[in-house]
Amino acid sequence: MKFADICGQSHIKEHLQNAIAMGKVSHAYIISGEKDSGKKMLAEAFAAALLCEKEGRDACGVCRSCKQAMDYNHPDIRYVTHEKPTTISVEDIRQQINNDIVIKPYASSHKIYIVDEAEKMNKMAQNALLKTIEEPPEYGVILLLTTNAAGFLPTILSRCVTLEMQPIPTDIIIKELMEKHRIPDYQAEVCASFAQGNLGKAIKLASSDEFNEIKNGMVAMLRRMENMDLYEVSQVVKQLEEYKPEIQDYLDLLTIWFRDVLLYKSTGNQQGITFRDEALIIKKQAEAASYNGLEKILEAVTTAKRRIAANGNYNLAIELMLLTIKENIS
Repeated sequence: MKFADICGQSHIKEHLQNAIAMGKVSHAYIISGEKDSGKKMLAEAFAAALLCEKEGRDACGVCRSCKQAMDYNHPDIRYVTHEKPTTISVEDIRQQINNDIVIKPYASSHKIYIVDEAEKMNKMAQNALLKTIEEPPEYGVILLLTTNAAGFLPTILSRCVTLEMQPIPTDIIIKELMEKHRIPDYQAEVCASFAQGNLGKAIKLASSDEFNEIKNGMVAMLRRMENMDLYEVSQVVKQLEEYKPEIQDYLDLLTIWFRDVLLYKSTGNQQGITFRDEALIIKKQAEAASYNGLEKILEAVTTAKRRIAANGNYNLAIELMLLTIKENIS
């Protein structure tokens, strides 16, 4: 992995590349961001560049060190693992970092430890790591990748350089999906909007049969909503019981849809809407609904999300939302 291959996150790439170029690499970094946002790719690009034999601002990709890094068999890049799915224990830290870091690098100027899901370190593990961070060997570099930096001890935070992942603009994600992953434009736009700046999530969604099934089911329901009677609405509620584990995704898609309807109503054209391949039905709903009605629909979707998240009556929450949608687009 090279910095040049990573989309977005220019502020982090610039910081790490400047640290390499100026010889001011910290002994400990926290890279914080949501799941699938690219934290591990940045850590691996940093490790490869730092150990590259060409000693540039980015990995060359062709030297022995870079090839070892790409093949995940570089002797001076360590990936900290943990057997327990929810916890990184004190023994994991002691055995894989503390006891190992005292051994000098085998072939490089640095020895790098990548700790993914570092928020899973318990307090004892963090305290054990703190001892190493406080007095590290000059060649040691520890990279803590986390979705929740606030969960670290203040003493850990104060001794690490913290780098925050930033959302990637939707248009850049769409371009990346279309050009590098050959995703059709209409699908790329939905996935990019849904991912909210998270490229990794957008890539997963684009290749997810389950996500596409949910999206297609929602669109099919909305196409026939205005002609449904109350019995058919109740049948849709029963059908949506199948989506119960993914219902928040379903509701997020509904929010994107009705924001499209609202945008179309405001502008009179499909420029900027996410579901462009469904422009005809969106146009029809925009003409049928009032601004007040669309606000009621968006509020009903938000209310349903809140009720379900609070373990409220699932079927009732969905039924009330669907009735509000039907009432305001018919």
